Amino acid sequence: MPERDLQYLTELAAQLRVDSVRAAAAAGSGHPTSSMSAADLMAVLFSCHLRYDFEHPDNPGNDHLIFSKGHASPLLYSLYKAAKVIDDDELLSFRRRGSLLEGHPTPRLPWVDVATGSLGQGLPVGVGVAMAGRLERLPYRVWVLCGDSELAEGSIWEAAEHAGTEGLANLTVIVDVNRLGQRGPTRHGWDTGAYARRFGAFGWHTIEIDGHDPGQIDFALADAGNTRRRPTVILAKTRKGEGVVEVENREGAHGKALKDPDKAVDELGGPRSVRVDVQRPEGEAEPYHFDTSPAAVPEYQVGERAATRTAFGAALAALGAARGDVVALDGEVADSTKTQEFAEAFPERFFEMYIAEQQLVAAAVGLAVRGWIPYAATFAAFLTRAHDFIRMAGVSQASIRLVGSHAGVSIGEDGPSQMGLEDLAMMRSVYGSTVLYPCDANQAAALTVEMAEVSGVSYLRTTRGDTPVIYPPGERFPVGGSRVLRRSDEDRATIVAAGITVHEALAAADELKDAGVPVGVIDLYSVKPVDAAVLVEAATTTGNLITVEDHRLEGGLGDAVLDAVSELGPRVVKLAVTGLPGSATPEEQLADARIDRHAIAAAVKRLL
Repeated sequence: MPERDLQYLTELAAQLRVDSVRAAAAAGSGHPTSSMSAADLMAVLFSCHLRYDFEHPDNPGNDHLIFSKGHASPLLYSLYKAAKVIDDDELLSFRRRGSLLEGHPTPRLPWVDVATGSLGQGLPVGVGVAMAGRLERLPYRVWVLCGDSELAEGSIWEAAEHAGTEGLANLTVIVDVNRLGQRGPTRHGWDTGAYARRFGAFGWHTIEIDGHDPGQIDFALADAGNTRRRPTVILAKTRKGEGVVEVENREGAHGKALKDPDKAVDELGGPRSVRVDVQRPEGEAEPYHFDTSPAAVPEYQVGERAATRTAFGAALAALGAARGDVVALDGEVADSTKTQEFAEAFPERFFEMYIAEQQLVAAAVGLAVRGWIPYAATFAAFLTRAHDFIRMAGVSQASIRLVGSHAGVSIGEDGPSQMGLEDLAMMRSVYGSTVLYPCDANQAAALTVEMAEVSGVSYLRTTRGDTPVIYPPGERFPVGGSRVLRRSDEDRATIVAAGITVHEALAAADELKDAGVPVGVIDLYSVKPVDAAVLVEAATTTGNLITVEDHRLEGGLGDAVLDAVSELGPRVVKLAVTGLPGSATPEEQLADARIDRHAIAAAVKRLL
């Protein structure tokens, strides 16, 4: 590397350290030392290898940079200052109320793809973005900056195996091996060979370098760009707090502003005004578009019996034909979730993620970054493994569609390990989420199509067994709606149900009618957002609500209803799964959980 270039890169890295120290000092908090260790790595990347048009963040040819170690945000924001997309005043607004420069990066900044900071997530999401690049036939590269501490996360190795197996050569991970975590040394310290052996076992090209040597960094990044048929990991040995004696390679400095920032800035050579001109992508990039064809949503006749999971699979295949931007991801249960129909029709847009639910959700987020419409399906119970990824998808405001089948005790003999009984509560709590629970095949098909236009994290809960078709084909079920299935002026109570319990509620209503106790029935297929107007009317007119759900008592349908009507003060009785199920038939499970038709009728009688 020419001496002039070496001097420039050294000065740029020093400026990044200075500005990281200054930003954290202005905030009184932050992670300057974790930023300082990676400054040389990012100086070379931005100056020599990154291709990005900051004026047009939506340029399809742009590279993607993901700070998996999101706590190093002072470094990222210092890079933006060097690239002249923010000024010094904005840099020093770091972590202040109303500032876009948050403690950990979020897509409120137009150059940030996803929210990071929950460690172990940047690489799995980067895998999804790299998958999208292959799907789009675009030459952009995905660069992920990881810390060595987060390599203890299992999600990192889910991502490593998938990327290695798929040969994602457009993906490069730069690991800042600075040896120190939050409370002390990391598991392998500076033993970059230990990490190299692990990545190498998954089929990665591995490069071990001195992370403070611009020449080695430049060579490694170029080598990564020239590597074919496999991803690259650059394992860079660095020193935390590099350049300042007070904190360099010292324990106890993590996550703190420096005690004497002015002295540190002087030690680093003082403030600078070095500019980095990031190269823009070459030429005009045009993503590949898949052909579409007319397709009809599947139809089921009233009185038939069909599983909502079956209707979902058929509707997804129809949607895939009509929309070339729809993709599907499976957690190795496509024959059960019924995404197999999509896989057979559109194999290039179907991704088998195997039993790696964190990577399943992360890949969906990565595909959504590039504008794809992802549907990711597995058993409802197993989505709980990926709760943190779903939570962070909400923070990213990523538009992904999750589908959980085999929900509730109604799955029958498989027993409690397979029963999704916490999923409604989990999904309702996610920021900006939509939660849908159809009761029949036509409703499930319609909601599958409806989800394609829903922003944020949306969730469709499907049922394993066949249920009666009660709605005619062609009806629409808007998000936030409900259906009043039974109502009269004489109603003494209203039963609110969704999914499998709608049919139990209807049977209970018939039983109560024969006993001279008229009740209303509401199908609350949109659990979030709920149809508050319909619930308020029912609470006002009957004063008694009975909610029934194939889900735990906490956080599900009953709580959604209670939230909507609590100020009115009606009596609300919640029927839900409170015990620990065993193995039994679906009908026995519903009876044992006291959410079947007879239990509903008995609850109404007790209430009245």
